[in-house]
Amino acid sequence: MFIKKRNKTRRIHVGAVPVGQGAPISVQSMTNTYTHDISATVSQIKRLESAGCEIVRVAVPDEKSARAIALIKRQISIPLIADIHFDHRLAIASLKEGADGLRINPGNIGSAQKVKAVINCAKDMDVSIRIGVNAGSLEKDILKKFGKVTPEAMVESAIRHIDLITSLGFDQIKISIKASDVIRTVEAYRLLSSLTDFPLHVGVTEAGSLYSGIVKSSLGIGTLLAEGIGDTIRVSLTRDPVEEVRVGYEILKALGLRQRGPEIISCPTCGRCNIDLFGIVEDVEKALMTSLIPAKIAIMGCVVNGPGEAREAEIGIAGGDGVGVLFKRGKVIKKIPQEKLVEVLIKEVELLEKERKYC
Repeated sequence: MFIKKRNKTRRIHVGAVPVGQGAPISVQSMTNTYTHDISATVSQIKRLESAGCEIVRVAVPDEKSARAIALIKRQISIPLIADIHFDHRLAIASLKEGADGLRINPGNIGSAQKVKAVINCAKDMDVSIRIGVNAGSLEKDILKKFGKVTPEAMVESAIRHIDLITSLGFDQIKISIKASDVIRTVEAYRLLSSLTDFPLHVGVTEAGSLYSGIVKSSLGIGTLLAEGIGDTIRVSLTRDPVEEVRVGYEILKALGLRQRGPEIISCPTCGRCNIDLFGIVEDVEKALMTSLIPAKIAIMGCVVNGPGEAREAEIGIAGGDGVGVLFKRGKVIKKIPQEKLVEVLIKEVELLEKERKYC
């Protein structure tokens, strides 16, 4: 696949995380706890941090959620964005409590004066704002003009919001322009990227459950990133948000844009497989979830073809009937009892990590 050079965009910051102008494409997620439940929210954010989440967003539907932001921020180490709809006072309260940024849809915040009040507060606090345009909440006059939700209608809404906010002397913004279907999302981002150099937050909104969400997000986000479009991403899944982060990094790894943690290669199994390969792969994935080593790891169910099928892997195991093998770079190293396969593989990965740290 030919990956185009990334589009030139402006640089902003979300807390200490740079976005745009060639900065690494950051991976975001959003909590699904009640934000006012501080212990539950902090616990989930810490799990997201361990998975590699670099920016986290929380819903702020009421005052008690806004008041919780300061207490949450004291216990986490990544930037916190407040997600605001309908009530501009919640945006201001969140900023005063220390939010590192806002996600707003100016179209539902209210009058121009209310938007101005939010922008003035963001200026005072020196934070950035994401303008979030969703296909499901376009302005009535735009819908009337285009007759339905089209990529052009979504872009017109985004440009309107950009013009409003920049007219207030504020330019620390990034833009998202999402639909729940891949084609409209991709077309909208393509058009928007040709019209503005503000950094773009890329994703497919309301992508769905695990399987449909992964497929739609991989196609949508992957297509745009391959075309050089996108500065930060969020995979939307009806799932534990940790899974969103894992999928986000897998998309970036598949495109060669970022490498975090091992790449696991495993066979789909066939009639020659005499071990619980599904269980082994799951155990290895869980054990290495927080590993940062950029290594290829092969897990094969056949001692006959396993090493040959994974020649490029640095470390691997291939299970047989009661006995498996450990191999490195395609070469068999030793035989080991089948029940020790996972344990041995994890130890080998840990040794590789230590070697690379000390070299």
